[in-house]
Order: sequence, then C-alpha cells, then structure tokens
Amino acid sequence: MPATRSIPRVAVVGGGPAGLIAAEVLIEAGLQVDLYDAMPSVGRKFLLAGVGGMNLTHSEPFEPFLARYGAKSAQLQPMLAEFCGPDLRDWAHGLGIETFVGSSGRVFPAEMKAAPLLRAWLARLRESGVHIHVRHRWLGWDSRGALRFATPAGRKTAKTDAVLLALGGGSWAKLGSDGAWVTTLAERGVDVAPLVPANCGFDIGWSEHFSAKFAGEPLKAVIASCTDAEGKALSRRGEFVVTAGGVEGSLIYALSASLRDAIAAKGSATLTLDLAPDRSAEWVAAEVAHPRGSRSLSSHLQSRLGLKGVKVGLLWEVLGKDGMADAAKLAAAIKALPLTLAAPRPIDEAISSAGGVTFGALDAKLMVEALPGVFCAGEMLDWEAPTGGYLLTACFATGRAAARGVLDWLAARPVAKKRKAATRSEPDA
Repeated sequence: MPATRSIPRVAVVGGGPAGLIAAEVLIEAGLQVDLYDAMPSVGRKFLLAGVGGMNLTHSEPFEPFLARYGAKSAQLQPMLAEFCGPDLRDWAHGLGIETFVGSSGRVFPAEMKAAPLLRAWLARLRESGVHIHVRHRWLGWDSRGALRFATPAGRKTAKTDAVLLALGGGSWAKLGSDGAWVTTLAERGVDVAPLVPANCGFDIGWSEHFSAKFAGEPLKAVIASCTDAEGKALSRRGEFVVTAGGVEGSLIYALSASLRDAIAAKGSATLTLDLAPDRSAEWVAAEVAHPRGSRSLSSHLQSRLGLKGVKVGLLWEVLGKDGMADAAKLAAAIKALPLTLAAPRPIDEAISSAGGVTFGALDAKLMVEALPGVFCAGEMLDWEAPTGGYLLTACFATGRAAARGVLDWLAARPVAKKRKAATRSEPDA
C-alpha cells in the first residue's frame, strides 16, 4: 500500500495580528496549527491600539501607501501588493465587521472598537481548528530542535514541521512585545538590527516653569519641519502635545524616524515649528512690529496674530526676555521656532519599534536562511511605518506572506513521518 502522508503540524509563536492571520492561512490550507502566546490572552496590543478608535488601515492609493514604509518599501512591496488596505477591509467584512473611511482617510470599524473584531476572529480560528495555547513563553529550541516553552505547569516542548515566529517588536513589554527573542535568534546566527523606538516622543528638557504650566497642552495647527540624517528636508502639518519633558503626538510620530536617526548620528536633532502656517513671514513681521501701546506683549500677540497659551509659552521658553523684546527675532521665531530634541523616549513607551530580523537574513518567502523551516513576520522584522493603519496593514501582509512561505516549503519537502505526539513536558532546568 502507498505510504500515507501525515498532516504537517505548524507552530505559530505570537498571538498578535501577524501571528493570528498566519494561523488563519495555515489552517485554511489544511494544516494542524498550534498558536502559542506568552500572555494570558492573545491580541493584547491589538486591543490597546483600539482604545480611542481602532484604525485598521488607510484608504490612500497604493503608491503613496507603499511610500509610507520608507527605506523598506521595496522589500514590503510584493507582500502589500497581495494584501493591502482594500483587502483588509474585505477581510474584516468577512468577519461581520463593517468599516468606514474617516475624514483623514483612515479606515475604522463601524463601532470604532477592536474587541468585537478580535472576538469574531478568535471564534472563527477556534472553529477552524487552531489550537491556542496561552501563557506559553517561547524559550528557543532544545538540542533536538523542539520548541521550548515556559508555562505555569513547567517547561514544555513541541516538535513541529515548521515554525512561524510573530513575536512583535520591543514596545509595550507589559503586553507581550518585549524583544526577548532578539538574543535567542542572534545566538543562532540570525542577523538582527537593534530594536529602537518608533512613533515615539522625544525629550527636550523644558524649564520647570514651562513644564509646570504647559505639560499636557496640545499644540494645534502648526507645521513641523526637520532634516533627516542624510540632509533631506521633511515637513508635516498637524498637532502634538507638550509633555513634562518634551513632545509627543501624531505630528511628532510622523517625523520620529528621521528625528531619531538624526539624534543617533549627531547627538541631537532640531525640530522647527511654524506657529502661524497660514500667514506669510511678511505679514507676521508687520503684525509683530505694529505699535501695541500700553498692551502687554501677550495681549498684542493674541489680538494681532491669534497666538496665545502654549504657543506664546514656547516662544518665551526658546527666546527668553531679550529675544521676545526683539521684533525681528520674534517674528522669525513665530515662522521658524527651533526646538532641540535631546533623545527619543524609551522604547517601551513607543507605539512601535524599528529594527528586528533583517530582510537580508530571510529568503524571499520570509524564511530565516540560517534556520530552515523557521519563518518570521510582523513587527519583529526590520521595518517601520507611521501610525494611520500602516503598521497593522503590514503586520497582516507579512503574516500572510510568511504563512504562504511555510506552505511552499512544506510542499517541497519529502513525505513527513507521522509523530506520536506534538508536545511533551520536560523537567525544569
């Protein structure tokens, strides 16, 4: 009789969006799928991203969408071409989650929440046969090539035909993305770029007076500009928040990669603010120089230029008394106020991280060259993107691509031997 081919068993390690979508692709292909996560439940960072409104993806055309991934656009292009914004919306609709496009072009679930989508998704995965193992912290491999896990019941191992790692980056360690996998892979000869904060805030070092008065205040309707480490000028319009020690918020996040890299290269970075973006420099200069009579300078700036609160506070902080008394310097600062950024905030505070397994360490199907049968996906890969749905979309796209890579690799292997058991316990070390 002909040999019966056993059904391959694949381990997906990491229960974020990349791991969950990979498990979905693999189970739909008829494989046995075990998904492991270190936390008590899966999708914790996904749920956090939904606080205040779950931003699934963005509706802009593909070419500008792809450009959001900067230096890694070329590597992500084939994966995003297979699964991008419209595909993600269709996938959500398949779970019974309706979506809409907001005024900014961002795409949200109709209920603006992540929890209903995650519940529907997990129910479908379980019904399809995915075995989800929580409180299983991956420790690497044993001497026989089995996966090792720390669990509340002790150490366990799992022997599988292929492994897909989707362990996240280094931000929000309390939700599971702690970057602990970096050492494990590096010791196996895998090239890993250092994890650094992305979509992060920055330290400036305000005076005690300014910090006490304005920490937490939003700075709206400004243009922020900077020069990246290669000398390219960048500019964005939006808003951000003054923190006790620096700045954070959507406008800062949009420029954070360039600011972070400039600090790494030069020791500091300059963020230049246009506090009156809808007015010309000539108009601002004329209004500043207009006689103010007995009015205070603050009253003058508010009545003539509409500047007040934190914007005026920033001018005082940077220019000081002498600079504020100089009409020419004051007018110039309103249109180009320089803020010196000393350092990015710690990676654990960042929305996401950059760095990770380099694309040079992977083949075209996201298999680790040094570890045949081991695939990587999601934020643990060396790419970054701004907020706005780009992070989540690429996690989905790379998760799907890595899962297809697993399928192709398994299909090319000789007939697998049937195993007596997939998991076993091991003595505590």
